[in-house]
Amino acid sequence: MTERNVLGGELELCGTDPMTGFFRDGCCSTGPEDLGSHTICAVVTAEFLEHQRSIGNDLSTPMPQFHFPGLVPGDRWCVTAPNWARAYNDGAAAPVVLASTHESVLAIVPLQALQQHAVDVPADPGSLED
Repeated sequence: MTERNVLGGELELCGTDPMTGFFRDGCCSTGPEDLGSHTICAVVTAEFLEHQRSIGNDLSTPMPQFHFPGLVPGDRWCVTAPNWARAYNDGAAAPVVLASTHESVLAIVPLQALQQHAVDVPADPGSLED
């Protein structure tokens, strides 16, 4: 069964450098064992990383025992829906790649909130030209 993104299409790769995802497969796939709901593909910013540190979720410090390299601004990472929502409510939300964000997040975060921070680029960037 193909996992879907919040736009209704196939869930696309989020990031491989560093390798992200609850299953460390580059996708924001989820399952019953993903209690944190690592379903939002975010492009982390310094502001977002600082916010996460301030709420006790240090995403900058490497933790090799969890195959976690530590993040720097610009990295694409599958963040937990509750922590992204908290950052959103606090005015520090990271940009979101909708095509790589798992549809299950919609039970926690409204699509409109995600769309406000969307950074998706169409498959044909030429469509952005006037």
